[in-house]
Amino acid sequence: MHLRHAPRWQAPLLAALMVWALLAGLGLREPMPADEPRFVLAARTMVESGEWLFPHRGIELYAEKPPVFMWLQAAGYLLVRDWHIAFLLPSLLSALLTLALSGDLARRLWGRGAVPYAVLGLFVCLQFALQAKRAQIDMVLVGMTTLSLWALLRYLLEKPSPWWLLLGTFAAGLGTVTKGVGFLPLLLFIPWLWVRWKSPQDLPAHRGVHALAGIAGFLLGAGVWLVPMLATALSSSDPALHAYAREMLFKQTGTRYANAWHHVKPAWYYLQTMLTLWLPGVLLVPWLLPAWWRRLKRIDARHTLLLGWALLVLLFFSASPGKREVYIFPMLPALAVAAAPLLPGLLRFRGVRTTLWAYVSVLILMTGTLGLWLMAAPPERLHALVDGRGMDMTTVSQFSRWLLGFAIVAALVAIAARRRVGVALVAVTAALWTAYGLGFMPAISPDSSAQALMRRVGERIGPEAELAMLGWREQHLLQADRPVTDFGFKQPWVDQWQHAHAWLLEAPDTRWLFLRKDAIGPCLDPSQVVDVGASNRRDWILAPGHAWMTGCEVPATWSADVSED
Repeated sequence: MHLRHAPRWQAPLLAALMVWALLAGLGLREPMPADEPRFVLAARTMVESGEWLFPHRGIELYAEKPPVFMWLQAAGYLLVRDWHIAFLLPSLLSALLTLALSGDLARRLWGRGAVPYAVLGLFVCLQFALQAKRAQIDMVLVGMTTLSLWALLRYLLEKPSPWWLLLGTFAAGLGTVTKGVGFLPLLLFIPWLWVRWKSPQDLPAHRGVHALAGIAGFLLGAGVWLVPMLATALSSSDPALHAYAREMLFKQTGTRYANAWHHVKPAWYYLQTMLTLWLPGVLLVPWLLPAWWRRLKRIDARHTLLLGWALLVLLFFSASPGKREVYIFPMLPALAVAAAPLLPGLLRFRGVRTTLWAYVSVLILMTGTLGLWLMAAPPERLHALVDGRGMDMTTVSQFSRWLLGFAIVAALVAIAARRRVGVALVAVTAALWTAYGLGFMPAISPDSSAQALMRRVGERIGPEAELAMLGWREQHLLQADRPVTDFGFKQPWVDQWQHAHAWLLEAPDTRWLFLRKDAIGPCLDPSQVVDVGASNRRDWILAPGHAWMTGCEVPATWSADVSED
């Protein structure tokens, strides 16, 4: 990249490309699994009902995540009045905040010349923009984590003001009630104690009384949601609120970490994550590790705090049996800042440039080849590829054209920037996420979001019919074109069927039941059931009220033999 010797316009142009790539596609797609429809459904319910303290999924309380992220989505809707934009705003704004804080931290630690290397180096890692363009909690968590680190590092290394400590711990507390691991920035004090003990450098003096500001900040941040939630739950006689509080405070925190019941992975799982989602930055590890090690041996406070904290985060998540690729995402900005002062020198090495050019070339070759194959493949091969997802050949055609278009643009960019691999890397990455936002995601959105499926449902039953759901997923409730009755999300199957039976019998001529085909139940007449197609690897059906067989009762021991999504 060599931005120190580049024309003045180059860094601002690359930054503009980066921002454009993050914005590209905003408002052009629907919420898609996993997670997105669930959060948007809860946020929309908050706006419609006025109940913001306890999020809902249909008629049930949603007790798997705190509501802060959903608050942000709901607030975004109140600001722009368009869910297609609002549901992605928290992730987008958090990504921009993370980039700005990473750049400012690099400037304070290493000087102004390190800023573009920290910012653009973070942007080109695949996981960053991928999360920035998804409506999941993790990008917001990383924004809060980075804000906390930024403030705590300023407190520890720059100016021991209790206000910086207060801000850092407040962000950690708010992050904790956004997603339970938001407290992780507080681990920074462990490597700081080592630095205080071993470092020959003169470090700012910190007063013990400042700990009160740190404690107050964390309590204030966590109390934004915990205090009103607990006050309401404990003063209520509603057992559902008591169960919600227990679920959030215990099962979704300590139990989820120590005795995870899903996403169980081996200890080396995060190595796989780094080798894929942290491309191309992870390719520089053979050069970065020796350089970092030399600085750690000198006990450089800056690198020791950043790298020590990242290592503690990795160990923390590796110790839990439950692992997901997004769990270690908060490490990435800190590592980008730690790499920033080294990148100008590394980019002068022939081996580094060759490695990065190889990455760009493989990316272009893979996407171009896949695009051509999708265009030329026999229809029967394509049908097998999209079977169960509800997609048609038009969707595949759109996807293939965008793949090929990206490969061509990326190849032209690489040729134009052939003497500057860093510039080529940023521009090609910007092209990739532009194609992702404008092409790839809008192409698959109608099918992946269940929008097309629920449109067919609405057309089939007519505008005057009433609709209920059983065995539904959040995207179905979100995409329905009318108010929907549900009988719970986690309720036992037999209970849901009994409620569905009573509901259908009240008006069998105008009421329809939407459900999974493999959960049809023993009391529906298969000859009257309407197949409405596939979506999200499941087949879905509609049953009119008169499809319920006269006199049939669902056995109390019956349960649908279906696998969970």
